[in-house]
Amino acid sequence: MDGKGSLPGRHEIPDEFKWRLEDIYPSNEEWEKDFQQIQAMVSEVETFRGRLGLSAGTLLEALELDARLRELIEKVFVYARMRRDEDNTNPVYQALTDRAESLSARVQAALSFLAPEILALPEEVLERYRREESGLALYDFVLEELIRQKEHVLSPAEEQIIALAGEAIQASDSIFRMLNNADISFPTILDETGKEVEITHGRYTRFLESNDRRMRKDAFKAFYSSYRGLKNTIAATLNGSVKRDIFYARVRKHPSALQASLFEDNIPPEVYDNLIHTVRDHLGLMHRYTALRKRLLGVDELHMYDLYVPVVKDITWEISYPEAVGIVREGLSPLGRSYVETMSKGLESGWIDLYESRGKSSGAYSWGPYGVHPYVLMNYQNNLSNVFTLAHELGHAMHSYYSHTEQPYIYAHYKIFTAEVASTVNESLLMDHLLRTVGQRDKQLYLLNHYLEQFRGTVFRQTMFAEFEKIIHERAEAGEALTPDSLNELYYRLNIDYHGPAVVVDQDIALEWARIPHFYSAFYVYKYATGFSAATAITRLILTQGEPALANYITFLKKGGSDYPLNLLKTAGVDLSTPRPVQDALRLFGQLLDRLEELTV
Repeated sequence: MDGKGSLPGRHEIPDEFKWRLEDIYPSNEEWEKDFQQIQAMVSEVETFRGRLGLSAGTLLEALELDARLRELIEKVFVYARMRRDEDNTNPVYQALTDRAESLSARVQAALSFLAPEILALPEEVLERYRREESGLALYDFVLEELIRQKEHVLSPAEEQIIALAGEAIQASDSIFRMLNNADISFPTILDETGKEVEITHGRYTRFLESNDRRMRKDAFKAFYSSYRGLKNTIAATLNGSVKRDIFYARVRKHPSALQASLFEDNIPPEVYDNLIHTVRDHLGLMHRYTALRKRLLGVDELHMYDLYVPVVKDITWEISYPEAVGIVREGLSPLGRSYVETMSKGLESGWIDLYESRGKSSGAYSWGPYGVHPYVLMNYQNNLSNVFTLAHELGHAMHSYYSHTEQPYIYAHYKIFTAEVASTVNESLLMDHLLRTVGQRDKQLYLLNHYLEQFRGTVFRQTMFAEFEKIIHERAEAGEALTPDSLNELYYRLNIDYHGPAVVVDQDIALEWARIPHFYSAFYVYKYATGFSAATAITRLILTQGEPALANYITFLKKGGSDYPLNLLKTAGVDLSTPRPVQDALRLFGQLLDRLEELTV
């Protein structure tokens, strides 16, 4: 930044802190060549329509073309998007991205006939083809997955009706998004200095972290007053979303909306139920944590607006990027020399785009096309939070590195269910390293508080959300109406259960369901809790067993998406079909709580 605090332009950032997208395409002209080639390949796809049943060789050719086309459009799309992310105001890359998005939609549409045509083949014909053509062996898991879905795929005419109805059926989600992001208006409150400030979604969390309790309370009350005025409308949008889930489950012959959602990852319902039951069995730990929070804040009553203010005093912990890399390298040393050296070499070889600049996309992510190498976008600031973000994104990057190196394109991509495990293992190892090596009491307190808050937000809170989703879908499936009052009553009761007797559960929190966008992507949030638990279990295995556990974990990373998520996690030594990983994670939460209690006596 210059003296006025404005961000530098892209051209002002030294090349050593930029990623090297030339590794994907040396020039836009090379990108253009692939763009044109894809258009020709789309025409070639059409020559297979209605012909997949001719022979095993024809089926293999079609599957190979499908894979080549998907790999190439991914490369074209990723390059354009990542160029645009460097500077969203650049019209050249805005145009490239628009073209890539349009072409991607064309590719998806062109390939859409393949799965229904393969499913229309009698199973004995498919089996014969697999015996006749050895090249089809590579596609065994692809075909197995298609056959698994067969009983839930409808006739072409019915599928077309569902596709045409899709936009209308999504209306509830669109209405909620517009209402929640554009039309809702929030009151103003007085900030810590007595200045009038308007509440926004972004500011609300910051206000709840304020040390000024009057301001926290005012923000909390004012925020939910806006939702109280819209509760009937938002209950209707949530109702519509739940009914959509039930509609899709019923037309596709699933026993329930929950099972329809879990079917996608081949997850048995016990995994979902185990999570809820196990967390409920350990709510005593959460209640201990809220009681400790009450003691540390020194309040007579702990209210819902007191749950986000830090219980330890903020500390100045400046960590430059070179220092961060050193800390991350040390923290991840249990992952072995090969892992750390590959990661370190990547950081020096154009994998990472480090600093904020004008027009650059905010936040952080890891991405990259097959056949090149992973990339990481950061907007690095010199603080501890960014060190954890760096470790997190490098976890994704290394997962992609191993999976892209070891797997063919069709199995190189992993599902969300396993994706967050690799990133969270890195965060857990880094936290373990810091807790063992940082001596100062104030930093120990800061780290323990950070880790416990992660548990609270990722395991306890997301499981409460998951339980709420399960109950409202079951009620709707039984024909019950989801009224604002019934939703409020259920959500309020769950908050009492989860937060325990140390918390005064303010009536306003009953409306929190009305502001959670994830409820419009049902049965998604449980993956945060299972992923965090699996990562915690893997971290413990690596730290206690060493080489054998590490070898299993690296094998898991290398397997990419070549099997179902639960099977992949078993490779790493974690069986989420049992309650054990969640139990072990919560046991660690208890140990961390013990340490924080001891340090604050």
